[in-house]
Amino acid sequence: MDLYRQIDRRLAEIGMFLRGGFHPEPEEGLEAATVMLIGNAGPTIWSAFSAAGPPSGPDPFDRWTERVVSAVAEEVGASAVFPFGGPPYRPFMQWAKRSDAIHSAPFGLLIHPDYGLWHAYRGALLFDRRQDLPPRDTRPSPCETCTDRPCLTTCPVGALAPERYDVPACKDHIASAAGRDCLEEGCRARRACPIGRDYHYRPDQAELHMRAFLGREPD
Repeated sequence: MDLYRQIDRRLAEIGMFLRGGFHPEPEEGLEAATVMLIGNAGPTIWSAFSAAGPPSGPDPFDRWTERVVSAVAEEVGASAVFPFGGPPYRPFMQWAKRSDAIHSAPFGLLIHPDYGLWHAYRGALLFDRRQDLPPRDTRPSPCETCTDRPCLTTCPVGALAPERYDVPACKDHIASAAGRDCLEEGCRARRACPIGRDYHYRPDQAELHMRAFLGREPD
């Protein structure tokens, strides 16, 4: 566990932390003996990103993430992979569910018992040797005891429903004058979730992600 803790301390310097991991089976063809997932929760990563002087041009957040996580990987003798920039695209959602207390919310986003919907996976470290990992957090989904499910009734254009997400309707709304609130503050349905409210993203952080979702640069 010493290496795991060492990496976790190092990631804290850039607003991230380790979010568990797993040991792949040989038949998975992953060419790694250990996978450690890297993620963030809340606005901490945004503070580190802003303080670093973000790169100019398209996808600044992803390019900064790739740079700083790759540096950590080199320090610890691992390979870094990311949920962006593919192909090949890595199954990060599946990896997350194998590594952390992660569950699918009613409309598809990944929810955590503490962080709610205000978290993400930014990369993973692949080791060619087996490394010690902490036990997986096995807490159930907070959605199981949520009776109101405001995430399904708050969307102003009804883009969210159980097991369905109307992406075109969502994008059209965000890009319109009526969707300015969702653009600048983050998804209204996401904000309606009662879990993890202490981890809400800052408005400028939420807007960067929403603009990336739309495929637009800031005005």
